[in-house]
Amino acid sequence: MNQDLKKKIEELIPNLAKVRRDLHKHPESGWTEFRTASMAIKKMQQLGYTITMGENAVCREAMMGVPSADALRAHMERAISQGADPELVAKMEGGMTGFWADMDFGGEGPFLAVRFDMDCNDVSECTDADHRPNVEGFASVNKGAMHACGHDGHMAIGLALAEVVASMRDQFKGKIRFIFQPAEEGVRGAMPMEKAGAVEGVDEIFGMHIGFQANNMGKVICGTKNFLATTKADITFTGVPAHAGNAPEEGKNALLSAATALLNMHAIPRSGKGDTRITVGKLNGGEGRNVIPPKAVLVLETRGITSALDEYMFGEVRRIAKAAAEMWGCGYSIDIKGGTKSGESDLEVAKVVAEEARDMGCFTDVIEEQNFGASEDYSHFMSTVQAHGGKGTYVQVGSSLRAGHHNSHFDFDEQSLANALELMSRCVYRTLAK
Repeated sequence: MNQDLKKKIEELIPNLAKVRRDLHKHPESGWTEFRTASMAIKKMQQLGYTITMGENAVCREAMMGVPSADALRAHMERAISQGADPELVAKMEGGMTGFWADMDFGGEGPFLAVRFDMDCNDVSECTDADHRPNVEGFASVNKGAMHACGHDGHMAIGLALAEVVASMRDQFKGKIRFIFQPAEEGVRGAMPMEKAGAVEGVDEIFGMHIGFQANNMGKVICGTKNFLATTKADITFTGVPAHAGNAPEEGKNALLSAATALLNMHAIPRSGKGDTRITVGKLNGGEGRNVIPPKAVLVLETRGITSALDEYMFGEVRRIAKAAAEMWGCGYSIDIKGGTKSGESDLEVAKVVAEEARDMGCFTDVIEEQNFGASEDYSHFMSTVQAHGGKGTYVQVGSSLRAGHHNSHFDFDEQSLANALELMSRCVYRTLAK
């Protein structure tokens, strides 16, 4: 291991938990990461990176599941009250919190991108007396928001990695881009950033996650495959209200339209070409027991082992929604709330990660490749890079977890921050060193 690299990592390790805990205490959900992004931008500027943000980094037309203008305004005000830079926050108006930071080292070399997610979950953190964030004073102070997936740790790692790279810029060639992504939860943030050019020209890309399938400190998964493509949507059926006893014939029952659609969507034939999924997770509708329901909403998602299979599933959803609406004389509308492509890490890159992980000595179970069987917005970035001739991988760094991801009791072993920083630093050094 390069001695300059080793020395810089050791210097930064004591600050990792401090940064993570500050972010944990001030979580922000998708498209509202004003404080998180503001603080990260200031740090990256101080390190000498060139920043692309706002409308230049996020395609407004491609944004999905954006909170209302009033909600965004309230989150902006809260971020400023919690220490965000007002001028930077103003440049993110409309929820355009994503940004990237570039450093060009000159010379012939690869264009490497590393991606880190910023958002939290819409989860209320547990109030148990033995919950470590409560015991040590860094539990969420933002109602209904919690870093229950480890993105606070990812940001701490990303900012420390940026400092490692900046301190060693004379030893590198090519170019690096740090992508700080909003709205990973609900898979809403990658596509708008990709459409704004986030991975244009990128030769290689790395993504990482603490825990998940690597659920103990000695385990690391160096390449993740079989990301499921997914589409998230709300479908609203609109009917005509009427008195259920006196004039039911005058009504058009939106709830029956939605129920018909729900049952038939779950009967969509599966494909022999690979795994598919559909879940209608919520059905809201109706006004009272004696009123023909004028409105009903389905909240649903489809998934597929390939993007084509997810497109097949959602195409069937569209067909069924139209037919169910027509059957009951109702109207309908579909609002896409999120979505991402399928993806598969390049084994060639994963093997490089595995070599570095084995050399570190702290990982006793080094897995080169593992099926994911779930969705992660990073796969949109990676598959886009691959479609243009590049390569990428997604690394899962082991950590002991207090509870599962997205659980109100979630917490992780902060030693994993140091392990992840060293592993990512080694991989970046190996890719960009002169």
